[in-house]
Amino acid sequence: MNEPMNILSAKEKSVRINLHSQYYGAIAEIGGGQETARHLFQAGGASNTVAKTISAYDKSFSDHFYNQGTPSRYVAEERVRKMIEYEYDELIEILDKKNPQKFFAFANTVETLNYTKTNQGNGWLGIAVEGTDRYKPNKIVIHVKLHENDTLLQQYTLGSLGINLIYGGLFMWEEPRKVLLSLLDNLDTDRVEVDYIFVDGPDLQWCDNRLLNLMLVSNSMTPAIMFDQSGRVRQPGDMLYKKNVLLMRGFFRPINNLAIEFMEDSLNIFKGDEDYRPDNTIAFCEISLKYLMQGEKLDDKDFLDRVDLVNMSGHSVMVSNFYRYFKLVDYFAQFRMNKLRVVLGLPTFDKIFHSSQYTDLRGGLLEAMGKLFQENVKLYLYPYTDMETGDVIYPEDSHFKDEYRSLWQYLVSTRKVLILQGIPVSHLKITASYISSLIENADESLRDYVPEKIFEHIKTNRLFGYGRNISSE
Repeated sequence: MNEPMNILSAKEKSVRINLHSQYYGAIAEIGGGQETARHLFQAGGASNTVAKTISAYDKSFSDHFYNQGTPSRYVAEERVRKMIEYEYDELIEILDKKNPQKFFAFANTVETLNYTKTNQGNGWLGIAVEGTDRYKPNKIVIHVKLHENDTLLQQYTLGSLGINLIYGGLFMWEEPRKVLLSLLDNLDTDRVEVDYIFVDGPDLQWCDNRLLNLMLVSNSMTPAIMFDQSGRVRQPGDMLYKKNVLLMRGFFRPINNLAIEFMEDSLNIFKGDEDYRPDNTIAFCEISLKYLMQGEKLDDKDFLDRVDLVNMSGHSVMVSNFYRYFKLVDYFAQFRMNKLRVVLGLPTFDKIFHSSQYTDLRGGLLEAMGKLFQENVKLYLYPYTDMETGDVIYPEDSHFKDEYRSLWQYLVSTRKVLILQGIPVSHLKITASYISSLIENADESLRDYVPEKIFEHIKTNRLFGYGRNISSE
């Protein structure tokens, strides 16, 4: 049995940074006070570590130092990257030939609670750390949400988080997973949520940021992560800002023609909305974390293969730890986005439209439906084939029991539920288990059920156990 790790306090980390690291650097903090620098100064010995601290609190000063005098978003990834790059370059310019220590530059740009408490505390933190190349540092950037309902408490949390990032960056930068796991030392997710991490640099080219961000979900540091169509990790708030979202949950192992047809049919319906535009609408394939588990472990390669193939089909990816759909809707409600459309099959809807699922809620089914069907939310519902009888089951009034029928009729009459009818009946017989059997038997008819480029990719790279049943005979 492994012994629990001894977690150092923020003060102990600060002492070690000051007295036992080989680094010397700059600290720039905007918006939440100089909490990180305060920890280092109070610990003692900061002259061994700190070359400079700055808080360019006035926006004009921030623009002057970090954006060539041009205004732009201040609490943003671009701004924190420019901050660490500016501060690191200044260390090189002034101290390169004078100081033999290795250099680092830490920065944060944060929005804490305002006086009326009408905003969400959040911010960006980053660190540039000298590795094998003094002039090309490695970088770690994170985004956090501050959940405490008090500005002073948020500042304390920010200071601890900053020390954790500096400590991890200086002592563990070669192992980004360890840096990630140490971010919440002496903190918890009731106080702060880390919903994005990105590392890059000459010594960290081997690190896949998608896997790092998956760890945020698997370690309960955030409930969801997102990748765009190119597979790049995106901070959810930035990705969803003023966007329409179409979302379908599934295994996507791999994404198949039926799923693509559902998405295309749904988008055709979505286009009828007055504020729909192709450039402001994102189609997500959402994978629940439980669908990625192999026993108690995550299969990293299996996960990356699924993401690659979804991206290959032209869609973005979301991974979450949500089980209930109304929790998923609640998650999206926190962002400044436009409309949410959720695509799902009738068997899934039957489950979420049953009172037995909500015995823990005081309002039962009605409470759950109220949370699910928020003002900007609609469900796109598709039929399915009964595999025993071969009959196609449509979401009609007669399908629902008496006690649910009136509620169902209300949802349909108010257009909170729209029924997809553009999918050929023959296609509804496609199931994930059947496609898995084709893959494992290296059956060439697989190409009838997935796009050709996806078929070739699976076959060439022998994904998802391709040919497993043949080789085992």
